[in-house]
Amino acid sequence: MGVELLDLSVPITTGMPVYPGDPEVEAVPALTVADAGVNVLRLHMGSQTGTHVDAPFHVDDALPRLDELPLSRFTGPAAVMDARGLPPRAPIGPDLLPDGLAPGVVLLIATGWSEHWGSDDYLAHPYPAPETAEAIVAAGVRTVGIDALSVDRTPPPGADDFSLAAHRVLCGAGAVIAENLTGLGRVLAARDAGRAIEVSLFPIALAGADGAPVRAVARVGW
Repeated sequence: MGVELLDLSVPITTGMPVYPGDPEVEAVPALTVADAGVNVLRLHMGSQTGTHVDAPFHVDDALPRLDELPLSRFTGPAAVMDARGLPPRAPIGPDLLPDGLAPGVVLLIATGWSEHWGSDDYLAHPYPAPETAEAIVAAGVRTVGIDALSVDRTPPPGADDFSLAAHRVLCGAGAVIAENLTGLGRVLAARDAGRAIEVSLFPIALAGADGAPVRAVARVGW
């Protein structure tokens, strides 16, 4: 059986979008072939840069850090939740959860919001309601990814209604959360065609970290 590899990651570039208040990203030459005989980039970025995973420690000092989680938490067969077509900042209800949720499954939430990447509209993404996060945890799922800035509502600029409700439910159960995925429409198409899908979300091995960038990849069978 043949396989197709789908890259679900955004590229890390200078000036790329970040969550409001997070460190800005800079990737510039530190060494060049002309001057030093080799090309080396100097990177300045936060642990939540681009396509990344949150460890439970991200929201609670008492919860596991990134390097305390098993590698199995970052890969598995995929189930895809089709939440496309919702209005800006709409909560995603549990009625949209797909069949087949079980321990070991990676749930991907497709909002379609990755098409707004790089624009102000990207901050106005839909997000899982707290009861949806609770249903995910109750099904035994401990790995969740979304093609949006956060699994929680990102407030408009100047608003003070910041919440981490879904983060607290998921991370409180020991789950990892992948954010800023892209290209989930291709994964939905593969699912609808009856193709087997496995997802890998392996992070950089940052010691004691709250999270780290990942190269998110879907492995799709023919």
